Amino acid sequence: MSYVDNVLETVKAKNPAQPEFIEATTTVLNSLRPLLDSDDKYEKNAILERITEPERQIMFRVPWVDDNGKIQVNRGFRVQFNSAIGPYKGGLRFHPSVNLSIIKFLGFEQILKNSLTTLPIGGGKGGSDFDPKGKSDREVMAFCQSFMTELYRHIGKDTDVPAGDIGVGGREIGFLYGQYKRITGLYEGVLTGKGLTYGGSLARTEATGYGLVYLTNAMLKEAGKSMNGKTVVISGSGNVALYACQKAQQNGAKVVTMSDSTGWIYDPNGIDLDAMREIKEVKRGRCKEYIANHPKAEYHDGKGVWSVKCDIALPCATQNEINEDDAKMLVKNGCFAVGEGANMPSTPEAIKVFLDSHILFAPAKAANAGGVATSALEMSQNSERLSWTFEEVDSKLKNIMEGIYENISSAAKKYGCEGNLVVGANIAGFVKVADAMIAQGVC
Repeated sequence: MSYVDNVLETVKAKNPAQPEFIEATTTVLNSLRPLLDSDDKYEKNAILERITEPERQIMFRVPWVDDNGKIQVNRGFRVQFNSAIGPYKGGLRFHPSVNLSIIKFLGFEQILKNSLTTLPIGGGKGGSDFDPKGKSDREVMAFCQSFMTELYRHIGKDTDVPAGDIGVGGREIGFLYGQYKRITGLYEGVLTGKGLTYGGSLARTEATGYGLVYLTNAMLKEAGKSMNGKTVVISGSGNVALYACQKAQQNGAKVVTMSDSTGWIYDPNGIDLDAMREIKEVKRGRCKEYIANHPKAEYHDGKGVWSVKCDIALPCATQNEINEDDAKMLVKNGCFAVGEGANMPSTPEAIKVFLDSHILFAPAKAANAGGVATSALEMSQNSERLSWTFEEVDSKLKNIMEGIYENISSAAKKYGCEGNLVVGANIAGFVKVADAMIAQGVC
């Protein structure tokens, strides 16, 4: 049995009830075979065994009182996965689906994603099964304060720097930061995604969506194509989707779909971004509201974005949203490029369809690294007590994303997998972390 197979067998035995984590480790480790077959130093130093086992897993109770005076109890998580190249860095997700498996899958992916940015940040992830939807500001504040009352003892500006993720936006970050400062008495860059009045970075809100388009454009350019004049389908309607839509439109594309957890809209005239931002960012409403003022637009319950004919697909909603049948439908309808804005939005079967069909495919750990890259830039600004302009941050982000594409494309070519950016991203991210682990000894 090969080194990869042995390690995967152990991972599955140790984590039997964690399908998302097993899926992520299986996909990544299998893609590393070209590298591991060519250099045995990683096996000699047990790198796979060590990199698939978190340095620390923290799970805790989060009690809080709702507006009816009733005590509620949620479960909190922080998985500090790997600090070989810097302090743990990764978002907090508040969503009913959150469990240890999902947090570990996200944290494992974060190791390689953060490595690809070339910035000195390790991998971690956290969150809770708390759902902020439908909660009052007071209830969200009560939960965030209780959550941070436990989390604060495990984080710090040079130790672990969380950020936002699904369900954790500016409101939640503000409440979390206020409680951290209140408990510790420290005013430091311990969280990123902060408001501009207390240490946040310009362009952070836009970063993941913009970065997705920057990297997708680099991929298209190498293939002799561009986004100009192309039809784009986007899933989701959060920050990633909204700002991917904005940047795609700025590049001359026509974005025709967006979605949320209840359904999706199709607008043949192109998405009215101002209207969508009003619905999602101001009213915190549902996509369905869009059709009221856009008579040619259609609303459909459930999923179905991937049935729309397009040139480019940008999944920006959640994990495993594109399955094998969806991928086949995209290929059949003429889609020639896919850029992943969400974390692991395509199933392994879907990815195989894309690669077998020679679709240009930018995997999430590379394509959506713009958010964490800009978080790291926020950390730099906090450390220096500086605030850069939007243009400065955006320029650095664009350079980082184009550099990521160059690195993953080169890695794929080096190991005989030209065009397979999944392999290229995993190898490029892994090598930096693994070599740092070897240099630091057994720890």
